[in-house]
Amino acid sequence: MLRDGGTARIRPITPADAGRLVEFYEQVSDQSKYFRFFAPYPRLSDKDVRRFTHHDFVHRVGLAVVVRDRFIATVRYDRIDADGRPSETGTDAEVAFLVQDAHQGRGVASALLEHIAAVAQERGIRRFQAEVLPENRKMVKVFTDAGYVQRRSFADGVVHLEFDLEPTAASLAVMRAREHRAEARSVQRLLTPRSVAVIGASRNPQTVGRTLLRDLLAGFAAADRPVYAVNRNAPPGTELDGLPVHRSVLEIPGPVDLAVIAVPASAVPQAVAECGAHGVQGLVVVTAGYAETGPEGRDRQRALVRQARAAGMRVIGPNAFGLISTDPEHPLNASLAPVLPARGTFGVFCQSGAIGVALLEAGHRRGLGVSSFASVGNRADVSGNDFLQYWAEDPATEVVLLYLESFGNPRKFTRIARRLAQAKPVVVIKGARHTGSLPPGHAVPATASGLRDATVDALFQQAGVTRVETITELYDTGDLLAHQPLPPGDRVAVVGNSDSLGLLTHDACLSAGLRPRTPVDLTTAATGENFRIALDTALTDPGVDAVIAVAIPPIGSQSWGLRAADRPTDHSPDRPTGPDGPEAGSEVGSDDPEIAAALLAAGERARAAGKPLLLAHLALTDLPDRLRPGGIPAYPAPERAVRALAHAVHYADWRRRMAEAEETARVPELDRIDEAGARTLVDAALSTRPAVAARTQPGGARITLPDPEAAALLARYGIDVSPTLPAPDEESAVRAAATLGYPVALKATAPHLRHRPDLGSVRLDLTGEAGLRHAHRELDELLGGAAQAALVVQRLAPRGVDTVIGATVDPAVGAILSFGLAGAPAELLGDVAHRLVPATDQDVASLVREVRAAPLLFGWRGAEAVDTDALEELLLRVSRLVDDLPEVASVDLEPVVVAPHGLAILGARVRIAPLPVRSDLGPRAMSTL
Repeated sequence: MLRDGGTARIRPITPADAGRLVEFYEQVSDQSKYFRFFAPYPRLSDKDVRRFTHHDFVHRVGLAVVVRDRFIATVRYDRIDADGRPSETGTDAEVAFLVQDAHQGRGVASALLEHIAAVAQERGIRRFQAEVLPENRKMVKVFTDAGYVQRRSFADGVVHLEFDLEPTAASLAVMRAREHRAEARSVQRLLTPRSVAVIGASRNPQTVGRTLLRDLLAGFAAADRPVYAVNRNAPPGTELDGLPVHRSVLEIPGPVDLAVIAVPASAVPQAVAECGAHGVQGLVVVTAGYAETGPEGRDRQRALVRQARAAGMRVIGPNAFGLISTDPEHPLNASLAPVLPARGTFGVFCQSGAIGVALLEAGHRRGLGVSSFASVGNRADVSGNDFLQYWAEDPATEVVLLYLESFGNPRKFTRIARRLAQAKPVVVIKGARHTGSLPPGHAVPATASGLRDATVDALFQQAGVTRVETITELYDTGDLLAHQPLPPGDRVAVVGNSDSLGLLTHDACLSAGLRPRTPVDLTTAATGENFRIALDTALTDPGVDAVIAVAIPPIGSQSWGLRAADRPTDHSPDRPTGPDGPEAGSEVGSDDPEIAAALLAAGERARAAGKPLLLAHLALTDLPDRLRPGGIPAYPAPERAVRALAHAVHYADWRRRMAEAEETARVPELDRIDEAGARTLVDAALSTRPAVAARTQPGGARITLPDPEAAALLARYGIDVSPTLPAPDEESAVRAAATLGYPVALKATAPHLRHRPDLGSVRLDLTGEAGLRHAHRELDELLGGAAQAALVVQRLAPRGVDTVIGATVDPAVGAILSFGLAGAPAELLGDVAHRLVPATDQDVASLVREVRAAPLLFGWRGAEAVDTDALEELLLRVSRLVDDLPEVASVDLEPVVVAPHGLAILGARVRIAPLPVRSDLGPRAMSTL
């Protein structure tokens, strides 16, 4: 992805590229040639062409940037020794670039530098050297802006640059910033085209192509923003909706920025080829029949994306519902939505056409508009990550709403969403929560296809993403976040004219983890003035962070939203008639204007005070419309209001913690860390015969280290496992206890018995030889033999709270740190909290406190509090271990007994695997799925 949002392919230069190289060089200006060779160099000789197209791809590597099968830039490195001579053993390389003048300023050289640096590192090169003329300021800037550690000198009229290729925080930040700008710009180009062509527009008004054409004409067409109709089968002179129909995009006289393709799948390749030849920048492919149909369709989908990218185009779809922008200066409805939605502040993204329709309809019913909308179908190219990059920069988007069914790149989503959520709320529905199944057609790497829901929750939580369950809850939450201040805390005042509705709201707050005050009941006779006074009192109270107003129609009033004709027939002679009774068919008001006025006035005071105000009502169906201009969200049930407020409270708390973390959070320096020694142990374990054999198994395999090796590895990171000694017979048990010292425990460690004290496989508080011998005989008989049970003796741990700590590498997300209380809380109730690695001191502190059983650690019911400082340090050490050593696939510590002073690790299991691909820290590249 280039700086201007266009795409290009970077690939090796081969001998077959001789003609392309010559053609490329002919398009380069004399000045650029001079900058490259430091002398006039009008043409390449045959010897030059051979030298620049023949590489061994170890010591000499050449790469080219290709658009529409033509070179637009090249780079080459040659390995050199310390004296600058060609070498096959040196760790330095000389690097040189050449970019066509027409493509300079697009970020081409910067992208090439990222890729050539990655190639060089893989081949043992640690430093690049480059010589640049001082006048070649653009090339000097490419090197100096890259963020690498540099050394610069000037001699003989030439700037000599040297820079290490090891990524630095600065170089990674530069790479991420370039990625952000390029992807945001690519989406902006799709949303703001200067001209659009509909390929597949038909005379049949019921066809998809004709529908798209009508929708576009309704808002897009203008003198300077033309719409074109294309149909390869149209007779000459055909017109549709007043537009001439072209048989091909190539016949269109002017440029086309965006093409919407609605032709059969078999005709798409030709349409894409013609778009590429005409210089189209982006495609919306509505056509179905791709990966959602099976393996052959997936092959067609990959071919479509390759074809589009080779021509520098991005693709929405295939099988897409379409793309919408409500920008008044650039309105666009390149979708199957019949009307352009109202202008609003929501950026909406989904992966399903049906859900897309539901999202647009739900927003319309509630009077909530969008800034832009995308329903991308199979998501073969442009993804939610791209739109997140765009919305981060779009001033018209204040809240992002997502419906996701899969992740193409979960690591990247986490990184982008975390940055975006620090400025704008991100609210998500994640489909397939329990099944984990993927919709047909989604382009997802195998590593991301089976993300556990607990992993997704950890990902969302750490990124500040608000997860909801339904479309209704999505808009309930988005409405509040878009129109009200973020709550400064969780203390809630409930004020209204219904004691019962107030109590329901109070109970809902408690269930949601909020701290509500006793509801203030104004009685059903309350006037607008009563509401005004009570709301003003609540909003000015420093002990209140948010206010929920509750309202029902006054009893006995006509504000029940019913027509008299709809009421049950009542022939009672006592029923009022005439002026005292409602006339048949008359409309009865369904709100109270005085209450609405009081709420609107309170809304202004709430905004000034930085506290959200929201309404829960019953039977006041017109009241939400009266409150809409004031931005006060209204909910027809207290539970909905409270859920939305709870989400806002949690999001605001995350924002505050993130702001604080930028100043105070850190990954502490720990003593007793021997990374080199640990790596030696891992390398030795991976070189054993079982480990080598496991690599040949389908999908690879994880190797479980024997207990002594696991303990040795953990010890390199200051993680001390309480030693155990085997006890295959009574005498061995007695000798082991003498070595360790009494009191001891005797326990089974066979896999089927490990951590199963409920099976009677553990004996504790053995203070002498007689008790130990008796316990050994018991377990030997109970468990079918001491050898089969793998009995061991271990020194007795101090009394405390049993916990479990784990770290597991998810290939799609990375390493995940987990914590819970051992036994039923974690295993039966799933009471386990997770954080992504590397974890900071604040991460582990919140991790310990997040589990529902956490009160047991802090002196529940008068018990002595345990040493959570030691527990948090252990979590940091485990996080550091799996972050430093990517070959460590999982660490399980169970149980970890946390005592009032210190802790004891009684069991540990470590599994390792050959080095996986665990990060997206390489050069920028687009998905090839």
